[in-house]
Amino acid sequence: MPSFKLGTSVIEPKTPVIAGSYTTITFTYTAGHPIDDTGYLKIVFRFAGDFGAPQFSDASAPNYCIVRTSADCRIEPRWDVKGHIRPWGRALFLKVMGGFVNTGEQIEVVFGDRSSGSPGWQMQTFCEETFEFKTLVDPIATYQFNELPLSPVLQIIPGGSVRTVCIAPSQVQAGEPFTYFLKREDRWGNPTGIPEKKRHAGLSTPGVLTLTAVDKETDLSFVSNPIVVLYEPSPLCRYWADIHGQSEETVGTNTIHDYFTFARDYGLLDIGGHQGNDFQITDDFWATINDTTRTFYEPGRFVTFPGYEWSGNTPLGGDRNVFYQDEGGLISRSCGDLAPEVNDTHSSTAEELFTFLKQQTDRTMFVLPHVGGRYADIRMHDPALEWNVEVHSAWGTFEWLVEDAFRMNYRVGICANSDGHKGRPGASYPGAGKFGSYGGLTCVLSDALDRKAVLSALRARHCYGTTGNRPIIEIRLTWPDGREAKMGDLVEDGAGIPELHVRVAGTGPIERIEIRNGLETMTTERPYGVDDLGRRIKVVWSGAEVRGRDRMVSWDGTLHIQDNMITQVQPVNFWNADQPLQQPDVNRLTWKSVTTGGVAGAIVTLGKQQDGLMEIDTVQKVVSCRIDGIGLQPLIWSCGGLRKQLEVYRLPDQPSSCEFEYDMPLTDLHKGDNPIYIKVTQEDGHMAWTSPVYIIQ
Repeated sequence: MPSFKLGTSVIEPKTPVIAGSYTTITFTYTAGHPIDDTGYLKIVFRFAGDFGAPQFSDASAPNYCIVRTSADCRIEPRWDVKGHIRPWGRALFLKVMGGFVNTGEQIEVVFGDRSSGSPGWQMQTFCEETFEFKTLVDPIATYQFNELPLSPVLQIIPGGSVRTVCIAPSQVQAGEPFTYFLKREDRWGNPTGIPEKKRHAGLSTPGVLTLTAVDKETDLSFVSNPIVVLYEPSPLCRYWADIHGQSEETVGTNTIHDYFTFARDYGLLDIGGHQGNDFQITDDFWATINDTTRTFYEPGRFVTFPGYEWSGNTPLGGDRNVFYQDEGGLISRSCGDLAPEVNDTHSSTAEELFTFLKQQTDRTMFVLPHVGGRYADIRMHDPALEWNVEVHSAWGTFEWLVEDAFRMNYRVGICANSDGHKGRPGASYPGAGKFGSYGGLTCVLSDALDRKAVLSALRARHCYGTTGNRPIIEIRLTWPDGREAKMGDLVEDGAGIPELHVRVAGTGPIERIEIRNGLETMTTERPYGVDDLGRRIKVVWSGAEVRGRDRMVSWDGTLHIQDNMITQVQPVNFWNADQPLQQPDVNRLTWKSVTTGGVAGAIVTLGKQQDGLMEIDTVQKVVSCRIDGIGLQPLIWSCGGLRKQLEVYRLPDQPSSCEFEYDMPLTDLHKGDNPIYIKVTQEDGHMAWTSPVYIIQ
């Protein structure tokens, strides 16, 4: 600590602010030690914050800020999105020029000055108990910033309810009562209260059903996730997991206790895990992680796993999540940059990490390679530890990671998680920042809801990953000799041709199911055919720039219809509530949209089925096609990058069923491993991937 007084900082007003709203906050710093000419005041904010970037040039535009001082000098502001030490990356530099700021003199920043027409400063889109204006000062002009002992904080709260989400168990016994929940959310996905617990007397009809009603409190209608109703108990039950996310102790939001509370009580998960970056986990916080997962673990209700994210640079192995079955496991960090006081032996590469973990012979653990800021290079792989790979998170969709595993003949399952930083595991909306997708979920098929059973299911690859919805998916293989296999199983092919049985109950109309053998798509099945096509046209943009951090693709653009008209439009994956799909007139759509590996787009219904021309003008490519040339198979325009592309294809006039079953003989198997799995795509943009059944020829 410096020997001089650093001063104080305060904000006004201090009243809570609604997430995503526009406001005006006046920040006032009163100097302790004088700040010399070219010295600095700096205000820093958390990395995860998706608030509006302060700007100082357009007084009528959003996020306009002004700076003033009582001192005889001028203050030069500069905004830098990576101007301080992680996790406080977002930084406002206030440089003292042409004089100094003496003791007792003030620097004032009006965030969101409205005096010249600006709507104000837009708050972050997610809730936080302590949104902090962390304040640092460089009074000696040495660029040595000293943090004030106390910085002002603001509470971010949810807005009003705009939708009701109904979460029900995915599997129940016929005639038996069960509990479901109604969760009300604001326009950014923040829960507006504790989910309402409801009791159902039981469903008597076997099959797949949903709960549909109107929420009396909000007058909003809702439809639950699909529910499998069984006459006889099943040996396996479906449990929903999001085991990948961070809290404010590393680079996320709110405390780790808040994190698990949200996962259990608001995300309504069965299984949760916490994955802080290893280089930010102090020894004390590692103890806290273990204490917290122990506290929240409740067999039969909520399963937790202690763990951390080994965060090596990609050439050294890239991001790997490490999970222990029980508390007490050891941590080995990729480096000690932000936890220099720890005394562990670092694992500098993924191979060293694998060795370190297997030396703990009294522990059960597993490792999950994934794509986050860094991406996993899975040429480094240990099959004894890495049972699954992560195909989707809030960072985007990464089928290429799964395909990397197949190219190297690994036997892995497929899962998905949120990798959320906004404190909402299980319901991880991307908000307005750099996260391009809604966070994923994993359905675990387990015979019990406890740690040992869940780990056994994950080891056996009895799981499937989704883009955050809760569909029912079954794949099963049968042989003429009576043998059967389910997703994740490893089986020797025998006499006769195996039959693949697929059953899907989606959370929305099913568009297509791709049946794959590793890198090959064997067939694509749809619940409709060419003769069913009508006036609805789907336009989709997708992909990423690169595998790493700079993956975000801008698709800002327009769609124009000549000699026809748009009678209805349905957005696909427009998650930013302030940037909805716009229809200025009957012939045109406009949008601002990004992808980070996933998909976005629109379904347009035309007045006439075959007439006219469609023109699409995006930042990435400008294309056009005749309406009568759009059919069942997509028209595809490649845009470079990592699977960046535009697609246009036709749908039936009425949305298809949410349920689909299909049987297929597998006649084209090859020597070696045949990883048979499916990808499900819904009209609304949600997707799911099953873990493969591995058939060995």
